[in-house]
Amino acid sequence: MSKRQRFIITSVLLTVGFGLVNLYEAFSRFWEIVILGVLTLALFSFSLKEGLRKDARLLTLVLPTLYTVGVGIFWFLVPSNFYARIPVLLIYGAGIYALCLTQNIFTVSAIRTIALLRSARGVGFVLTLFTFFLLYDAILSLRINPLISSLAIGTVSFLLFLQGYWMTSLKKVLEKDVLWLSILSPLIMVQMSIIIFFWPVSVVVGSLFLTITVYVLLGLGQAKIEGRLFKNTIREYIILGVLVFLGMVFSTSWGS
Repeated sequence: MSKRQRFIITSVLLTVGFGLVNLYEAFSRFWEIVILGVLTLALFSFSLKEGLRKDARLLTLVLPTLYTVGVGIFWFLVPSNFYARIPVLLIYGAGIYALCLTQNIFTVSAIRTIALLRSARGVGFVLTLFTFFLLYDAILSLRINPLISSLAIGTVSFLLFLQGYWMTSLKKVLEKDVLWLSILSPLIMVQMSIIIFFWPVSVVVGSLFLTITVYVLLGLGQAKIEGRLFKNTIREYIILGVLVFLGMVFSTSWGS
């Protein structure tokens, strides 16, 4: 069986399984998401088996699994009618197939350079941000204790930042820069999440603010790993971050 056939099978099985598991009400929502996450991990391990080894390349399994978990949680926030949920399934299926292609490129690029690497990094970056947003939105929607919420955000952030920085270096062994940035960035996100908890903004606005913060941190971190952290690059990201922050300040209702 060729890789492309495995990618198609993985995408179809996960999309169909995603719809069936969420329609089957014998499980709690928690177990439905666990089943989907485990199924994603297993199918991606099968699809990428030639390139996976017991080294940093295992990080290629992180984003697909968390992407499924993020969309799975978002599924329960969507109105329970056919026309609202079909687009979610289509977006999910397209994202899974795109992840099959990009994660395959990353596993191969850890051994040899290939032409599509730059495009794969771009797609991976976008899907990483999308997954960040979905998971942040889910955590903030729970409106739980800020300590528990910040710990959840820190854990999710660490896993996604780690794979996000690694896809820039693609080394079989994690470099010091990747490790340090993967520790520092989630700590900043934890602090931002605590601020959001006490800020009178909606869940969506808070999630977008956290995601833009991720965009700035991940962009600057990847630039540092690539050795192109120039003044202009830093200035562009900082200006974007400041503009988003000011936009949130002025759009916030500060009344009682």
